[in-house]
Amino acid sequence: MSESPQTPTPPETPRAILCYAKDLPNICSLVGLLCAIFGIYFGFLGNFPAAMICLIWAVFFDWSDGIIARRMKGRTHEQGEFGGQLDSLIDIVSFGICPAVILLSYGNFSPWYIPGAFIVVATGVIRLSYFNVFGLVDKSTYWGLALDNNVIILVFLFLFDGLVSPAVFGPMLYALLMALCALNVAPIKTPKFAGRWYYAVTGYTLVLTLAYGWKLLCPA
Repeated sequence: MSESPQTPTPPETPRAILCYAKDLPNICSLVGLLCAIFGIYFGFLGNFPAAMICLIWAVFFDWSDGIIARRMKGRTHEQGEFGGQLDSLIDIVSFGICPAVILLSYGNFSPWYIPGAFIVVATGVIRLSYFNVFGLVDKSTYWGLALDNNVIILVFLFLFDGLVSPAVFGPMLYALLMALCALNVAPIKTPKFAGRWYYAVTGYTLVLTLAYGWKLLCPA
């Protein structure tokens, strides 16, 4: 007697969308997104000290979500996959759109700053797309400069805003971002900062928050 063909098992129905958003590392990622949205808001207003505080905290939460995810027990593969996609999309906002808005705003939305803003976002999208397909070169090496480094350097540069005239600082800002964009997609290997570097980023975040908070409370 011949065997009857087996009925194929239907694919498992995914859980509801917001079930994945409730995952603790993903909540951390979304808090970072909120910081970036505030950074964009303050960038449009021209309140650059406040925008820098928001940007550096976006970096902090971007680092923190991975730390939390690695230390959590019982996290499913689907939660990890969802978190990876969520983190990548948030990076476009935090490290692409937000710096582009700040560049445009500092340039008083001059048309001359539009190409630079486009390059900032375009290189970010290209880099993240490449990383999502090919990943790391090895466990501790990136291909090109990671996007969060752009913001870490950018918030340091803005400490000098006011010490030189806007006519000088604007081109400096433009040139720095273009150089960083070139490094983001350059065929060079750069280290992946992890482990104890997290404590350095935490300290950097707190110090710059105090520095820019002082600027907000005691403007020159």
